[in-house]
Amino acid sequence: MLAGFPISVLAFVLIVTLFSAGVSTLIVWLGLALLLLLTKVAYGFAGLNRRLLRRTLKVDIPTPQIELDLTAPPWRRYVNRLVDAQMWRYLAYLLLSFPLHVFEFPLAIVGVVLLPVGVFVLPVVAALHVMLAKALLGPNTTEQLTQKAEHLQASRARGVDAAEAERRRIERDLHDGAQQRLVAVAMGLGRAKSKMESDPDAVRDLIAEAHADAKLAVAELRDLARGIYPAVLGDRGLDAALSSLAAKSPIPVDVHVVIDPRPPAAVESTAYFIVGESLTNIAKHSGATEAKVNAWREERPSGDLVIVEITDDGHGGATMRAGGGLAGLADRAATIDGVMTVVSPVGGPTVIRADLPCTW
Repeated sequence: MLAGFPISVLAFVLIVTLFSAGVSTLIVWLGLALLLLLTKVAYGFAGLNRRLLRRTLKVDIPTPQIELDLTAPPWRRYVNRLVDAQMWRYLAYLLLSFPLHVFEFPLAIVGVVLLPVGVFVLPVVAALHVMLAKALLGPNTTEQLTQKAEHLQASRARGVDAAEAERRRIERDLHDGAQQRLVAVAMGLGRAKSKMESDPDAVRDLIAEAHADAKLAVAELRDLARGIYPAVLGDRGLDAALSSLAAKSPIPVDVHVVIDPRPPAAVESTAYFIVGESLTNIAKHSGATEAKVNAWREERPSGDLVIVEITDDGHGGATMRAGGGLAGLADRAATIDGVMTVVSPVGGPTVIRADLPCTW
């Protein structure tokens, strides 16, 4: 509240001055320039107030999307912004919040001296301020629904692509692995059947060969099933599953998991495969000597998140390019409205982070 007071005073003075001067000089065209400058001031202070609320009150207000014709001349874009309803909502907030900030400022000073005021009154006033900010600085209901629909449409498309890629992988693994083994078993048993009477010793060797191929096929099918959904993940949860991945890694991996209560199965499997693919990439391409895996559950007003971070000390330079492995992991995360980010400067370290919502 103390920090917002000088910002509100400056915004109020600039808005009143520019609006008054702009309207009074419209007849000589100077007023239009002043009113266009007013839009820049309004948008700037709206963004500043959103950042202030985010840092001081931990309230994240999305930035409204304003449709502007980028092919139009700059002056036309500013005029369209001047008549846009969102700009007037910004002005309404900056004007209405000024007396509220004036009231909050002496109240905050009193709250520093009188503890009951700070403990019981200030939070109520802050809640009212947040309600006003959400109503005027954020997108309206129609915009929120539109943004959510666009996000869901994009997530669905990426989810379909990820499922199709997974289907092709399973088909390829079956064709190149277990299917070839089973064909060899069938051929070996057929040859053994044809030689049953004429060459019993050869039959014994053919059956032993077919038996070995059958065992290899079973092992490959077991590995394929584990790649679809590992048994340890379903039985013992994400902590044990990630520890098993770390144990198989050729480089040392430190695993730290704090997730309680247990998240949905879709979140666990997504986190598992992101960690598994990331550790594989680290071992193959990063030149790292060690890696760390941290996973924890974080409470948010919009719903709980499971956050997974994989860090290595390699040479860096990893990017999410279209069709690459990291892009595929991002697509997998998007199927449950998750977001994956990669920070990998040249020289390292590389940090891969996935924010996975527990509800979607």
